[in-house]
Amino acid sequence: MANTNLKEAKAAKNDEFYTQFHDIEIEMNAYLEYDPDVFRGKTVLLPCDDPEWSNFTRYFAAKFDELGLKKLISTSYAPDSKKYKTPYQPSLFEKEAPQFDPSKAQVKGKIFILERDKSGDGRINIDDLEWKYMDGDGDFRSKEVTELRNEADFIITNPPFSLFREFLAWIVEAGKKFAVIGNMNAITYKEVFPLIKDNKVWLGATGNGNDMVFGVPDGAKVDEKDKAKAARLGYVGNYTRLGNSCWFTSIEHGRRHEPLPLMSMADNLRFSKHKELKGKAAYDRYDNYDAIEVPFTDAIPSDYEGVMGVPISFLIKYCPEQFEILGITDRQNTSCLRTKKYTDMDSPKYNDLNARSVIKVGEKYIPMYARLLIRKL
Repeated sequence: MANTNLKEAKAAKNDEFYTQFHDIEIEMNAYLEYDPDVFRGKTVLLPCDDPEWSNFTRYFAAKFDELGLKKLISTSYAPDSKKYKTPYQPSLFEKEAPQFDPSKAQVKGKIFILERDKSGDGRINIDDLEWKYMDGDGDFRSKEVTELRNEADFIITNPPFSLFREFLAWIVEAGKKFAVIGNMNAITYKEVFPLIKDNKVWLGATGNGNDMVFGVPDGAKVDEKDKAKAARLGYVGNYTRLGNSCWFTSIEHGRRHEPLPLMSMADNLRFSKHKELKGKAAYDRYDNYDAIEVPFTDAIPSDYEGVMGVPISFLIKYCPEQFEILGITDRQNTSCLRTKKYTDMDSPKYNDLNARSVIKVGEKYIPMYARLLIRKL
């Protein structure tokens, strides 16, 4: 694994990042704060999660009784499908099981089920997991795993980064509740943004746009700076830090209903901590779309009733009772939302909400990151 940021992981199909127990726990706690019975009597599916590596399985197994789960299902990919650079060696956990089969160990996925007190100690936990080899390699797109999806109430995992779009579509197709980790830039994907706009998907309660630390396989090549950042956060060894990760979810949490505190437009222009705004006479306006440019979420004016272009990080603070999302600029489009008229170059084509943002600095036109187009309710 040569790269350690999510964008590079997607391009290189580097998908082996292991989520930390703490990151899972604090996100699930946010759902439980909103509804303590959210998982009670429910079946949770953890696709792409081998319990030997997966803290998702460990978390839900440890909390099985406390959450009141009906059933926990975890599936893992066959080692061959992961394209290990070194020969796969079955663990003692697998080799000592009576169902161990050397002919299947490398080419078949595994399914782990937790639903009963197998040990007889009066509680259900990870010691009660039962497993067997799957008929296929454990790919979530297979009929075998899709049937498990259809059985589940919740799907929770850190999916393969290279297959995020397809994985999310696979979940949404079945209408399941979910919480998955992805790249914040996925907000701009044509497969993802309409779900956000229609309030069918939102960002989770924690970890959004902040440093999240992930484990990596033995021998993985990681950027030394990211490894050092992980170490400063207390994770020393086979870990890396990803700074643009976030949770995408359809599970309610109260933090997304907290209104964003705002200052008036006049106060922003007078007191803003951002040099791009402080002391200006007015916010920049796009010349080809009726909206103002708001470069920072904390600079959204409380008294402006029109359309505003804001960074995608706005979604971290988005309250659907406070704002309406109208659209998003398209960074892949040749068209532009522009804050100054083009006088020294041909005007590019544009199509209202499908546009790329640029800003004029002197005589140069600088592309900006994607902008959400919003309006106060």
